[in-house]
Amino acid sequence: MAKLNKNPQGQAAPGSPWIYGPALDLAVGCGAWSAPLLLISYFSIASSTRVWSVAFYGLALFFNYPHYMATIYRAYHRAEDFNKYRIFTLHTTALIVLTLFLSHYWLRLLPFIFTIYLTWSPWHYSGQNYGLFMMFARRAGATPGKTEQRALYGAFVASYLILFLGFHSGPSSDPLFVSLGIPPAIARWEQIGLSAVFLALSVFGLSRLARATGWRKLLPSLTLFSSQFLWFLLPTVISLIKGLEIPQSRYSSGVLAVMHSAQYLWITSYYARREASEESRRNWRPLAYFTVLVVGGIALFVPGPWLASRVFHHDFTASFLIFTALVNIHHFILDGAIWKLRDGRIANLLLNSRERISGTAAQAGGRVAAAWTWMTGSTTGARSLRMTAVLLLLVWGSVDQLRYYLALRTDNLHDLQQAASLDSFDSSLQMRLARRAIEEGDPHAAEAAWRKAILANPSDAAPRHALLRFLIEQSRFDEAFDVSEASLKSIPKDSKMLVDRGLLAFRRGRADEAMANWDQALVLDPAEIMAHLYLAYELDREGKPRPAAAHYSAFLLRISRSGATAATRPEPDKLIAIVLRMADCQARSSQSEQAVQSYHLAETLASQTMQSKLESVADVNEAALQARIGKLGEALRLYQHALQLDESINDRRSSAQDWFIYGHFLDDAGFPARLVYACYSKAERLADSPSEAASQRSIAAALKQVSTRVGPDAAVIQRNPEPALREALALRR
Repeated sequence: MAKLNKNPQGQAAPGSPWIYGPALDLAVGCGAWSAPLLLISYFSIASSTRVWSVAFYGLALFFNYPHYMATIYRAYHRAEDFNKYRIFTLHTTALIVLTLFLSHYWLRLLPFIFTIYLTWSPWHYSGQNYGLFMMFARRAGATPGKTEQRALYGAFVASYLILFLGFHSGPSSDPLFVSLGIPPAIARWEQIGLSAVFLALSVFGLSRLARATGWRKLLPSLTLFSSQFLWFLLPTVISLIKGLEIPQSRYSSGVLAVMHSAQYLWITSYYARREASEESRRNWRPLAYFTVLVVGGIALFVPGPWLASRVFHHDFTASFLIFTALVNIHHFILDGAIWKLRDGRIANLLLNSRERISGTAAQAGGRVAAAWTWMTGSTTGARSLRMTAVLLLLVWGSVDQLRYYLALRTDNLHDLQQAASLDSFDSSLQMRLARRAIEEGDPHAAEAAWRKAILANPSDAAPRHALLRFLIEQSRFDEAFDVSEASLKSIPKDSKMLVDRGLLAFRRGRADEAMANWDQALVLDPAEIMAHLYLAYELDREGKPRPAAAHYSAFLLRISRSGATAATRPEPDKLIAIVLRMADCQARSSQSEQAVQSYHLAETLASQTMQSKLESVADVNEAALQARIGKLGEALRLYQHALQLDESINDRRSSAQDWFIYGHFLDDAGFPARLVYACYSKAERLADSPSEAASQRSIAAALKQVSTRVGPDAAVIQRNPEPALREALALRR
């Protein structure tokens, strides 16, 4: 900064490699501050997400937004440049504007636009780093040949491709990012290979440059090279070693975007300063230049989403993302066209050439040019218009900052409501407001917020599902059904809504309609596992065990996979009950082998989770099946194990039922009548509760029938049944 004061024109001394001076050039222009800033972001953002979000949103006003405007200023403020790059300044811009309008009315474009933006961002950062690298190398006196240029350019490309593979390997966890789905194993080996390529090309290219200039003069270039490594290679190396996922958004927002934007403003301000001094021989006005960039940047990003949401009732968040992505893409295209060191004018200004720059071309004619000339003129009307626009945009930008700050205060219902009062057509804000209202016991405010979120973004299923759950919990089933009907008209392929609508239709007694909804949900999304369970229950109820068993099996298969979440995985007792129902359906549909396997699964799960009662149920049910298919020895073992489990948990009711069932089994299998009588007698003693009247009558009838076959021994067994019971429990086939 000291050099800036001594040299008002901001030009480096003749023959100097520096732009503004070593400290500023190395820290900002070459990215020497990357390591500390990246460390701060990685270790601090996770613990203070809201603070850093507000900080980065504020920094966008002074770094991110102005750096986009710097490109607009560079391409549009001179008629010569406007005409030279007309295909980009006019035709490409018109195409971007058309895409902006289309994407507001067809939101399905948003994920693809955003994916292009997120994927292109690191390529844009790499291109800027490479251009500055070559600029500093040439200012230091290097004259790299084509071989060196290709090697160094290849190193920068390799570092980008490493990050690209990290972005597009496997499925995306971000609904706004469309991953190419490159298999992670393949991507990992490709990243390792590209890392080796990067290392080899870097060593070759840098060593060849150093032969001509020496390593000391290459300090700025080497710093830029290390920044490229820190920005792209290091995160990938960490992800390969630690298995951490690379977040795509980190490379388009946050600290990396701020560093890139500051770097861009650093070099464009130098270019604008030299351009102004060469052309007009007057002092450059940095305050005026940066005011134009800040105000212009606000104009690019702030009014669009606000007008789209307030006037046209588009979702503010979706509109903001569309503007962000498309302004960035326009910037990438325009920036790639206008900044080339092979351009004589740019080379003269950036490479510290002493050649005189030729004057500008004649101004373009036409009404637009005349209007622009008037607006930038010195008349009172033009000045008033400019001042009014500047004040309006600065106030607008400040209100936007305030709204963003209030919208992030999710722990304060009043602040969220204040943010919503500034712009209510923001579905994500309304969702946060609804959650907070529910937590503070204000269901009416929550319901209103969900309905506003639906109105703001009809294609977003999240607020509809939240409102539906709320209405069901409030037992407002008719309203819930109406919400599901309206939702499916807006989003006919919403599988989750089809599942919920099926439940509501079933509640109305329309079982066929419910099953049709569940079937359709599975067609749209086979991972909609609850649809399998609901279909299984209904088919089971209708007496269709075979298809019911198939749906139970599909549900359990999905649950067993690692992708099942805590929200979809039932509690152990419920899971075992589902396995038992599947086994019963398989048994009833003559799928004995599968049924036995299912009973074994239920027994194993019950044993592992200490669910002794359910393990006993599984044993008894399997025993009945084993007896039916003639495996009496296995049936004996299972019945006896079930009775031991009943005894261990002191479950008198289950014990009574199981002793009675065991007695029936022994009688049917031809075992001595006295053992059968002992089992019935044990069951009668356990079923002594008034609530067991029906069981008592059944047991009494069975005792009376078998006592005639036992004869005088019946009285002996009644007095002391234990010896006979021990014998019954020790039976083997």
